[in-house]
Amino acid sequence: MAEARSQIDRRWLWAGAAVVLIAVFFTARYFLRERLPVRVAPVVHAGLVNTVSTDGRVEPTVNYPFYSPISTTVKAVYAQAGDTVPAGKLLVTLDDTAARAQVASAQSAVSQAQSNLDAVKNNGTQAERQASAAEIAQDKLARDQAQHDLDALNKLAATGAASPGEIASARERLDSAEASLNAAEQSAHHRFSTGDITRAQAGLADAEAALAAAEHVESQTQIRAPITGTIYSMDASPSQFIAAGTLILQIADLKHERVRGFFDQPDLGKLAVGQPVVIHWDAKPGEEWHGHLVRLPSDVVLYTTRNVGEALIDFDDSQDGLLPDTNVTLIVTTSNMPDALIMPREALHEQNGKYFAFKVENGELKRVPITIGTPNLTQVPILSGLNEGDMVAIGTTNGTPLQQGVPIKEQQ
Repeated sequence: MAEARSQIDRRWLWAGAAVVLIAVFFTARYFLRERLPVRVAPVVHAGLVNTVSTDGRVEPTVNYPFYSPISTTVKAVYAQAGDTVPAGKLLVTLDDTAARAQVASAQSAVSQAQSNLDAVKNNGTQAERQASAAEIAQDKLARDQAQHDLDALNKLAATGAASPGEIASARERLDSAEASLNAAEQSAHHRFSTGDITRAQAGLADAEAALAAAEHVESQTQIRAPITGTIYSMDASPSQFIAAGTLILQIADLKHERVRGFFDQPDLGKLAVGQPVVIHWDAKPGEEWHGHLVRLPSDVVLYTTRNVGEALIDFDDSQDGLLPDTNVTLIVTTSNMPDALIMPREALHEQNGKYFAFKVENGELKRVPITIGTPNLTQVPILSGLNEGDMVAIGTTNGTPLQQGVPIKEQQ
């Protein structure tokens, strides 16, 4: 009995010793193993700005381009690119010989169409009306003669001097004469239908429209300044041949310009009217202009090789120094949080659509689920899961992946 109890005590003794050895082993391993070198950063309150960058083009708010209305030559040029000119000043004259010939032809067509309409409304031309009157007078004489002949035969028939056949023939001649007279009178008073009048009126309207177009073309052969402004594009010289539709010059008030921005599709949802814009021009490094979005894209178009939405930007300060058609760089501030809880973007991790970070706690890494706002390229706003002053792991210095529970050696 005593021997059995002694064996059980020895077993418990050996088991306890084994437990102590294992605990000592793992404790020594924990304290003696090499700690993972990890770069860390604090979670702090700071300003967070989100921006979108793209390119744009400066353009006048109101532009006045002039194109050659016909293929012709330049007669004279009275101004040059860069000139500021008053409203109404003659700038360029084109050879208008062909234009004046077109106007003369159109005027002739209007006169012909007007005469045609007058003839339709008055049952023919004066010559046609005179011919109709002569025809009616002749038919009346023929009718009267036929009536006279019939009356004479009827008197002769009463004495037996005229046969029934002669009377019937005379009546047929009278009926024929009356029919001819009636047809001539109808033709004289109702020669044209309502449809004929409508067609004649339409012909006159077409001719007048053609005349107005020809006169408009002729007027465009003299180019005058529509406003007091600056000629910023001029492509004309005396005796130069210009094809129809060629851009001759452009004039605008360069004190009123705007920028057309070209934004890629993924950025369109970030834009809003009123967002501030900083404008840079490579030709003047170190200078910047300021504006704001005034009109958002209404559709997506192909611009060079990109699908973009076009937005308009007004200047908030002077646009001096920016010329029309200048290509510029735009930086749009889409959001600005002056006091956000942020951490470096490198500390953000995602798995299955959920975000987390590795928080440094008691010398080890602890995986912490977080919710975030809209990040920028370098910082992430923290909505929940971390507090100010928490340290988060950015990455290891030896390339080893971050893991939960790994003891670390902090690196700044």
